[in-house]
Amino acid sequence: MDSNRKTAIIVGVLFIIATAAPMISIAFIGSIYDADYLTTVSANESQVLIGVFLLSAMTAAIVSIPIMMFPILKKQNEQLALGYVGARIFEGFFSAVNVINILSLLSVSREFVNAEAAFASHLQTSGTLILAQFNWCSLLLDFPFTISALVINYLLYKSKLVPQWLSMLGFIGGAFWLATTPLRMFDVFPPSLEILALIIMVQEIIFAVWLIVKGFKSTATAS
Repeated sequence: MDSNRKTAIIVGVLFIIATAAPMISIAFIGSIYDADYLTTVSANESQVLIGVFLLSAMTAAIVSIPIMMFPILKKQNEQLALGYVGARIFEGFFSAVNVINILSLLSVSREFVNAEAAFASHLQTSGTLILAQFNWCSLLLDFPFTISALVINYLLYKSKLVPQWLSMLGFIGGAFWLATTPLRMFDVFPPSLEILALIIMVQEIIFAVWLIVKGFKSTATAS
């Protein structure tokens, strides 16, 4: 098995982790969105910690993907390949901050359930701020994520490392979700339409499976 084939398998697995882990984590950290979340987070501490583990795995995968892909992508365009690495590391930074946010919220929740009434209000304020930071980081990481999706799919399309229809789907999905990000920041994008993120999510899963099963095309060309 040559090095490119091994890289394709590893990257495919990492993409699956980066895509699936946050979706699965929702089942474990969903208590942070409860009306009385400071109470329920503490009551569901084990589940929240599992969610933190999944988000940590996602963060590790996000940062590892560009490191694995750089030697291949730089043959197509070294500047864009470096941009891809930078974008994904920036995304990983926001993801890592969110891991800390959840752990901080868990600590505040522990204190809240044992706090006296006078001190509880201060803990509620802290919890509100931490949760707001979590939501903002979840939104802001979409900027580097979608930019990285545009870069990698452009390079894949030009090089024909994978079928061009697959990279084109990823480019379209990334471009669309990037366009919605500022709208979501200003809260003028209906939450019900966030289902449209499925375009890039489905593409990444197909891309991951393709890499694991087929690998990169040996006929790829450098630009």
